Amino acid sequence: MDRIADRQKILIVDDSEMNRSILADMLGDEYEILEAENGREGLAVLQKHSTEISLVLLDIVMPEMDGFGVLTMMNKYHWIDEIPVIMISAERGSAHIERAFELGITDFISRPFDALIVHRRVVNTILLYAKQKKLVSLVAEQIYEKEHRSSLMIDILSHIVEFRNGESGLHVRHVHTLTEILLRVLSQKTDRYHLSPTDISVISTASALHDIGKIAIPEEVLNKPGRLTNEEFAVMKTHSMVGAEMLEGLPIHQDEPLVKAAYQICRWHHERWDGRGYPDGLKGDEIPISAQIVALADVYDALTSQRVYKPAFTHEKAIEMILNGECGTFNPLVLDCLRECAGEVQEELSNDNVWRQNQRELQNVARELHKHEELTASERTLELLEHERMKYSFFAAMTEEIQFEFTVQPPMVTLSAWGAEKLGLPEITMDPVHSEQSVRLLGEDNWRGLADALHATTPGHPVVTYDCTLNFPGGPRWTRIVARATWSSDEPPRYTGAIGKLIDIHDSRMQMDDLKRRATHDAMTGLLNHATAKQRIRERLEERPEGKYVLAIVDLDHFKQANDTYGHMFGDQVLIHLAGKLRESIRDGDIAARVGGDEFLIFLECKMEIEPAIQRIYSALIGQYKDFTISVSMGVATPQMVGTNYDALFQAADQALYTVKRAGRGHFHFYDGSTGKTLSAISPIDGEQEAGRASDEQKGE
Repeated sequence: MDRIADRQKILIVDDSEMNRSILADMLGDEYEILEAENGREGLAVLQKHSTEISLVLLDIVMPEMDGFGVLTMMNKYHWIDEIPVIMISAERGSAHIERAFELGITDFISRPFDALIVHRRVVNTILLYAKQKKLVSLVAEQIYEKEHRSSLMIDILSHIVEFRNGESGLHVRHVHTLTEILLRVLSQKTDRYHLSPTDISVISTASALHDIGKIAIPEEVLNKPGRLTNEEFAVMKTHSMVGAEMLEGLPIHQDEPLVKAAYQICRWHHERWDGRGYPDGLKGDEIPISAQIVALADVYDALTSQRVYKPAFTHEKAIEMILNGECGTFNPLVLDCLRECAGEVQEELSNDNVWRQNQRELQNVARELHKHEELTASERTLELLEHERMKYSFFAAMTEEIQFEFTVQPPMVTLSAWGAEKLGLPEITMDPVHSEQSVRLLGEDNWRGLADALHATTPGHPVVTYDCTLNFPGGPRWTRIVARATWSSDEPPRYTGAIGKLIDIHDSRMQMDDLKRRATHDAMTGLLNHATAKQRIRERLEERPEGKYVLAIVDLDHFKQANDTYGHMFGDQVLIHLAGKLRESIRDGDIAARVGGDEFLIFLECKMEIEPAIQRIYSALIGQYKDFTISVSMGVATPQMVGTNYDALFQAADQALYTVKRAGRGHFHFYDGSTGKTLSAISPIDGEQEAGRASDEQKGE
């Protein structure tokens, strides 16, 4: 018996352990059996073993994810193209069966099972797909051979054409390579010339024929080591027309794109943008773009190659000469392309070896296979894709990033293995918006916020950065979610999901919050600084100018005495104590700030009478801190007196405070806009008496 590792694998996805056991007994002698008890587990197995599984036996009705959900995901990842699926179910309704076939199943087996039927259908399906894979591999080999033969013909032609020049034969291949690079860069830069990948391939191949007319040039002219005479140069120039006439005289294939492109290149690759070329003196875009590109490629390689009449220039010198117009004028757009790809050109030509040639041929094979929609990817392609997936998983683990993919249909989040372990979540979570674990991690508000941000993107601007707190297993952490929304190619495009990663910014966020707090708060007392308080008060007054507001400036009496008697450290403690009392005596929506030194500010919105509220706050501030008696003076102003301009309000409160200080301190005063007289004043002793009358309900009125 073959070893299990050598046998083909069958994945059975069914929530019934009995059904899995029956099918395993029927098939286990010939195949290696993998099992999954629901669709989500089945997808996880497929993701891990997609290149090894030969067949999936799939139930329809299952918890967490049903068979249709599995088929949808297999279509999304194109597994259905390579892995046949036989649906197994007791459901025999035509709607179910029709939908399953639309999603790509190969066959349908109903329960209860007939061992002979199950075995026969499994064997037939696996054999059918094995033949298809063999066919795809055969087609790929044939296409590769075709590309390889074409490349070989170019090499042979290069040698034949260049043989009479006494050169190495690399000129034609270099022009081919340069033409391909320049056309690719040009197609990315502009759609002015409508260059498709097929056009680029045809023109690049046709470039090999650009100098075939030199066959007719006498050898003494072709290989003359010195400068040509005018007569000799006139003979040399005929090679472009000779080559075009040779192609024009072909008895067949005149309508082939390759022949048409080769004719244009042969005839016009010595024309110049300013009209001073030959043979026809074409100007600007009268010259076909194929000939323009080959002309530039031809000049570059001629400069950088040794000839019987000149040494080779360096890459840098050749680029400089071309851009300076020393070799004739070229399309400015094409020169921009040369500037952009100059580094790539040097690298490609210095390494123009068999390996690079094979790489280009493989790319052409991939393009050809893509044209045959009835064929699926070859085993080689699948191996390469699996290799890329393994590479992605490895680097994701090495970088220790929490990476994710979200799909709208079906609703599913797939996490990188390291990320899933870090978050304490499964790698695949179905319907994450309603998953208890996912909601606990992100929270409903953050789910909605992130979803809104992603939906607000466009295909042109798909990237979102979203900062929030995530409930990691070790506790809440500030996290940055960087995501790229994915959109379909439909018109109009549909939002299909997102890919992205989670970045732990907890420490940097804490530092940032601390910096922000330092910018807005007084470092010693923790109250707002004056600038921030001023801004917030102005905003409040602008938003609701009709409010019943009061602003008070509080000055700590005899503070210098505290510093002189007990030291500056004690003085700081007194300020912190007073700030705490201020904070306790106002509501959350009110504003308390340190103006500077021993002066503080409060701003309240009162729903009831203003004076009792100020009286209560005043009484709460005075008292004792250790051996120092706390006494304060307060100047109070209201918008009713001076209007809603902050500066006028602050100045009025400051004038009221000055009135208190002039009268001996230890009081509070309301500013009277007309007379400046005191509306109310309380002594420290009176304040203690009034404090007893102030109820808890009046706090912060």
